Amino acid sequence: MNRRSRIVRSLLACALGTWSVCALAAPSGSAITVEDLVRLKRVSDPQISPDGRLLVFVQRETDMEANKGRTSLWLLNLAEPHPEPLRITASAASDSSPRWAPDSRTLYFLSVRSAKSEVWRLELPSTEARKVSDYPLEVGSIKVSPSGDRLALSMEVFPDCATLACTKERLDKPAKEKSTGRTYERLFVRHWDVWSDGTRAHLFSAPLSAAGVGVPVDLSKGFDADTPGKPFAGDEEYSFSPDGKRLVFSARSAGHTEPWSTNFDLFEVPSDGGAAPVNITADDPAWDAQPLFLANGDLIWLAQDRPGFESDRFHIVMRDARSGVVRSVTGGWDRSVAHLGASPDGHALVVSADENGQRCLFVVDPRTGATRKIVGDGEAEEFTVSGERVLFTHASLAAPADLFSVSLGGGPMRRLTEVNAAALSDRRLSEFEQFSFPGWHDEIVHGYVMKPHGFEPGHRYPVAFLVHGGPQSSMQNLWTYRWNAQTLAGAGYAVVMIDFHGSPGYGQAFTDSISHDWGGKPLVDLQKGLAAAMQRYPWLDGERACALGASYGGFMMNWIEGNWPDRFRCIVNHDGLFDQRMMYYATEEIWFPEWEFGGPQYENPQAYEAVNPVNFVDKWRTPMLVIHGQRDFRIPYTQGLAAFTALQRRGIESKLLIFPDENHWVLRPANSIQWYHTVLDWLDAHLKN
Repeated sequence: MNRRSRIVRSLLACALGTWSVCALAAPSGSAITVEDLVRLKRVSDPQISPDGRLLVFVQRETDMEANKGRTSLWLLNLAEPHPEPLRITASAASDSSPRWAPDSRTLYFLSVRSAKSEVWRLELPSTEARKVSDYPLEVGSIKVSPSGDRLALSMEVFPDCATLACTKERLDKPAKEKSTGRTYERLFVRHWDVWSDGTRAHLFSAPLSAAGVGVPVDLSKGFDADTPGKPFAGDEEYSFSPDGKRLVFSARSAGHTEPWSTNFDLFEVPSDGGAAPVNITADDPAWDAQPLFLANGDLIWLAQDRPGFESDRFHIVMRDARSGVVRSVTGGWDRSVAHLGASPDGHALVVSADENGQRCLFVVDPRTGATRKIVGDGEAEEFTVSGERVLFTHASLAAPADLFSVSLGGGPMRRLTEVNAAALSDRRLSEFEQFSFPGWHDEIVHGYVMKPHGFEPGHRYPVAFLVHGGPQSSMQNLWTYRWNAQTLAGAGYAVVMIDFHGSPGYGQAFTDSISHDWGGKPLVDLQKGLAAAMQRYPWLDGERACALGASYGGFMMNWIEGNWPDRFRCIVNHDGLFDQRMMYYATEEIWFPEWEFGGPQYENPQAYEAVNPVNFVDKWRTPMLVIHGQRDFRIPYTQGLAAFTALQRRGIESKLLIFPDENHWVLRPANSIQWYHTVLDWLDAHLKN
């Protein structure tokens, strides 16, 4: 067996999560480093051609000199028995969002080659792309109509502007003014990492021709809402009807209540803009998302039932094209759908959903709602569906994402890419295992343990105890670039992670259980989970352990300081919540704390104070590294500064790392390297030296 074949077999086996098979390379391989992690290639956004023969995807590579990632488009010819990826765009600028025309040879995509995001077209087999839009504003997302004669696209405009030029002129005006003050009359004043400038993401439609993309029509004209929603939604939030004559899109129906509302509705509109949009889910005051037309004209989408709860269960809803009757397809399935898709004929729905620490793929019968798992291990995230197969990105704790395919009927996964085989060929990634234990009230809780690089039986190893954020999130079997367990293991640390009460994928009641109890059940689960791991894995040195967490995990670091103060030798707190009272008034999406603590802070202050870390500062004594991004508007940097002030004033060993140019995440390659080395130096100082 050649070296490449060994790597492929090992990567496939690693998804099983057993000690015996999760080494990526030969036992003599060296550990993965921070620099390795930052340089890894990342695949995303797979898109199958309508005829099912070609797969286009986005690949990100790190430009260390420019200190950023750069994306390009790659192609796989699935008709070949062993397809090799072919790079089809080689611009120095980033290309993204490839979308097929119905002829299966024309690709539309977004590129910043002309200094701003515009629509480009490429006609295979040629790889010479041509810019086909010339708008004064950036294009945010695109989708081609099934008839191929129209393009849906989003741009950010002032709702009261009649033309794109009006928006451009208004955006350019402040640069000509000497004064810099901005006035606001309502929230959001800022969101995620951007101050509001008054623009909204609107959905447009424009005719397509050989000459390019024509004059766009604003389909959400006058809407005081974003389509797609900001900051993370894309073209999954709007869909063409099979004949291309209608579009359905999701937008928040909230007006000035937007910061404390999760009421997204679906709106239907003629794709040529011939009539005003009609709200078709006005009866649902909760979240409606990801509309998708089936081949027969039926409309499916994801819906929540509880207004104000962003982590409520998403179930599939269907509207019959003939009768107009609306029904829930998966109302009885105790899993929350993350992404929604369908086979071209509409006879099978394909969804991803969390289950027992994995992000799985399921096939759903649209008539009965019956579900069948076709991928059950690791992280199956983005996917596209051909006639009989699902093409998807797959990662795990043991391997970064690559492209795979699996039959709609289930069966073995087929690997399609190995984008990091060369980079990892002489690296040995660490073994991991999922375990379970009786947590709060003896309810079953799951976690993961990863061995350190160079593990030898009979030795004991220091512990990095990772606590996930969310809190309705998971430290599941996935590859992440922000809290990469393999990188910590590569530095010689055993890694322990617990999916405490509140984590998704274990039933909605388990997810719900953290609300109103941030410092109760989760802390018990963490305490019992660490104890269970040490009992089960005697090579864990519980006397040499540090706890690390971000966001809610950062809150838990501050909570542990005052409520489990003698357990760890050190703590790492990234973007952690320190003062619940000020957090409520300084964050942006206030529907979140209002759900978690039972209303606004001024109406229910006791609920906020019951889990307020600031009330326990007098018990703090563990050395802490505090990290924060100044552009983090979700948990403003003053929360981190306050925690550091408390530590310094109490005379506790502490360090503060501030990133002026980062948000809730650390994204720039050089900053990521600095982040990891600062964290590892902190762990080394307290657990090794």
